[in-house]
Amino acid sequence: MKGMRHASNIAWVLQWVLNAGLIVLAAVLVFFLAKETFTMASLMFGGNQEAKAYELLEGIVIYFLYFEFIALIIKYFMSGYHFPLRYFIYIGITAIICLIIVDHSDPMTTLLHAGAILVLVVALYIANTEKLKRE
Repeated sequence: MKGMRHASNIAWVLQWVLNAGLIVLAAVLVFFLAKETFTMASLMFGGNQEAKAYELLEGIVIYFLYFEFIALIIKYFMSGYHFPLRYFIYIGITAIICLIIVDHSDPMTTLLHAGAILVLVVALYIANTEKLKRE
């Protein structure tokens, strides 16, 4: 009985540390989201037209990454302290799209990235089937 109580206390402390860390991470992500908003606004109303569209597109994809990570943290707290698998897949797809936008000089690498996106989309389809869906 005493061992179970210690294990429960350890689990409670670790859960508290995890929750506190996620709250700090969420605050940092909100800060960087605000910073990215300022950067995108300055790009939209700034000078150089040629580089502006490319940098703006890259900023939008990074913006979505921040949104997805913040949404993942929110979902963690709202779903009883667990991370849904499909949110990680969404983040992976967005991150690979960001890689393709930023570095698309090598056609073979771009094709491999596209293949990775296809694999993630298939995994997302499987994760959303009724047998694996817990929400």
